[in-house]
Amino acid sequence: MTAAEILAELPKLGSESTNRVLLKHGANEPFYGVKVEDLKKIRKKVKRNHGVALALYDSGISDAMHLAALVSEPGKMTKVQLEKWAKGATWSMLSEYAVAWTAAESRFAVELGLKWIDSPKELIACSGWATLGSNVAITPDDGLDLPVFKDLLDRVRAEVRTAPDRVQYCMMGFVIAVGCYVVPLVPHAKAVAAAIGKVDVDVGDTSCKVPVATDSIAKVEAMGRTGKKRRTAMC
Repeated sequence: MTAAEILAELPKLGSESTNRVLLKHGANEPFYGVKVEDLKKIRKKVKRNHGVALALYDSGISDAMHLAALVSEPGKMTKVQLEKWAKGATWSMLSEYAVAWTAAESRFAVELGLKWIDSPKELIACSGWATLGSNVAITPDDGLDLPVFKDLLDRVRAEVRTAPDRVQYCMMGFVIAVGCYVVPLVPHAKAVAAAIGKVDVDVGDTSCKVPVATDSIAKVEAMGRTGKKRRTAMC
């Protein structure tokens, strides 16, 4: 399927109930409320296509922008293109998932993640923390600069309660990711998680809650899955 064919198909797949859910989670128009399962059906037809991904993201339609990540070829993404995606994200699903997944699998993952977490723009900072968290989940431990990630854990401990709400959410996701996937840093991640404890942020009119990092890390540990890397950041 071409990008034009996909953009013509998306309005037909929209759901009012999904629309309402997405609005509660902060989605910004334009979007059609296409279910993720329907986006994944399109992905099976398109597979990975760099050109289609770029065109879909450029459409500015949230459903298409999310699909762009699913069909993207992160290895072909340039730094300029990833920066454009981060700046173009209009709400959390795009900044924390579509952008972060794609950036995490690119060769610029750590470079851009570290840059973005310093952004004064909340959504871009969220992309940074989410990119770094996704990257540790797919990168072998011996391919990680462990002192850098240890310092980032300490930064979360020092700054999380003064960060914007959504950034707090992503910071805790980062702590959980390190505690679940980076074996040499598990003790430090657990200590940071314990020091922080429970974090409460405003998630609007939704039932979402910030996961308690100590509980999430312990659950993975109990399952014997600590350090088991994921094949891809994409979900």
